[in-house]
Amino acid sequence: METLGGIKIQSVAQPDMGLFYRWAAALSFITIFYNLIEGVVSVFFGARGEAVSLLGFGVDSFVEVISAVGVWHMVLRMKSNGSGDADRFEKTALRITGAAFYMLTGGLTIASAINLYEGNEPKTAFMGIVISSLSILGMWALIHYKVKIGRAYNSKAMLTDAACSKTCLYLSFVLLAASVGYELTGIGIMDSIGALGIAAFSFKEGREAFEKAKGKPCGCAGACRGTQS
Repeated sequence: METLGGIKIQSVAQPDMGLFYRWAAALSFITIFYNLIEGVVSVFFGARGEAVSLLGFGVDSFVEVISAVGVWHMVLRMKSNGSGDADRFEKTALRITGAAFYMLTGGLTIASAINLYEGNEPKTAFMGIVISSLSILGMWALIHYKVKIGRAYNSKAMLTDAACSKTCLYLSFVLLAASVGYELTGIGIMDSIGALGIAAFSFKEGREAFEKAKGKPCGCAGACRGTQS
């Protein structure tokens, strides 16, 4: 039995590919709108509570929307012609995603450094706890169904997307740890540490996006989005 990013791939006889593409498109749409809502809510409460980690988490969600649009386009392309090679639209989306992640990394690093130097701290991190907890549940559900559909139809592309989605899950845990840490201790540095953790993941995602655009294997699952289903 073949594995991809630690996920087992099971073959099925005569799969209904029409149903697969409907599922794949639906999961892509859910990912897009989920990240849009998460981004708006996180940025709003992050700015309101002066929590850099939550603000950065929200901006990261917006960048993930660009990536998810690329995946949605990939599903449509594969449905139309079955091609496994990323087209111009997907490569452009990946480059924009990579550049946005790098800019987010720089912004969070600078903001964290300023906060540490000036001793700034958020007004509250409570919403960070709420949003990150909901995000963990939401991302777990998305990953679960992407893996389920990917295994059922032996789709490396879907399983790769599920494996890459784990980074969003890790970001949620980083935000949760920083927010809980601040609420329990009242130490402002916790928020800055959380923001730096998000910056580190953003840098990793940016690097992988550019590698995918060049057709290189990505670190999240050993294969890139655009792998043939």
